[in-house]
Amino acid sequence: MDSPRLVHCVKLGAELPGLAAPPFANPLGQRLYEHVSQRAWGEWLQQSRMIINEYRVNLSLPEGRAFLMQQCERFFFGDENLLPPEYTPPPPKPAPAE
Repeated sequence: MDSPRLVHCVKLGAELPGLAAPPFANPLGQRLYEHVSQRAWGEWLQQSRMIINEYRVNLSLPEGRAFLMQQCERFFFGDENLLPPEYTPPPPKPAPAE
C-alpha cells in the first residue's frame, strides 16, 4: 500500500498528507497541490462556503469565480484572512446534556 504524499502545509506549518490532485486546472491549483494539506483544504472548503454565502457570490459568473480564487489565494498564501464586514460567527453549540 502506498503511503500518502506528504507536503509541508503553508497553512498549518506541518508535514501532512497532501491533496490527491490539483484542485484547479491553473497555476493556483498546482501551487495548492504542492503546498497545501488535505486538512487545510477542508478548512478552506468551510471558509469558501461562508464567503459564498456572506458575499452572495454567483459562481455562474466569471467575476464570482475570480473573486473566490482571489479569496482562496489569500486564505493560503496571503498575510491576512479578512472576513466580510457584516459577518458574525454562529453562536457556539451547547454542550450535550448528561
